[in-house]
Amino acid sequence: MTAPLRRPPTHTAWAFRRLGKKPHTGYWLEVGTGRRNEDGTFDSFMDRTPIGGFNGHVSHRPIGSPPPSLPQAKPERPGEEGGDEDDGDTEA
Repeated sequence: MTAPLRRPPTHTAWAFRRLGKKPHTGYWLEVGTGRRNEDGTFDSFMDRTPIGGFNGHVSHRPIGSPPPSLPQAKPERPGEEGGDEDDGDTEA
């Protein structure tokens, strides 16, 4: 059997690098490669990791595929559910 590190990688490893305090602001950074084995396990080699803003999540995509799409935050508008809005009580 061939040594596991000598087989070519089949996937690219991506890590989300957050910028600022909002979790949806940032970009995907290519951090290494990986491959799926015949027994269903996955081996990965990360040659770098983001410093600051890294939550530990790594996404593996087939080589040549784009990184995962960025999470989109829904804008908060006045009068919609879930926002901080006035409850209508006024004191005169």
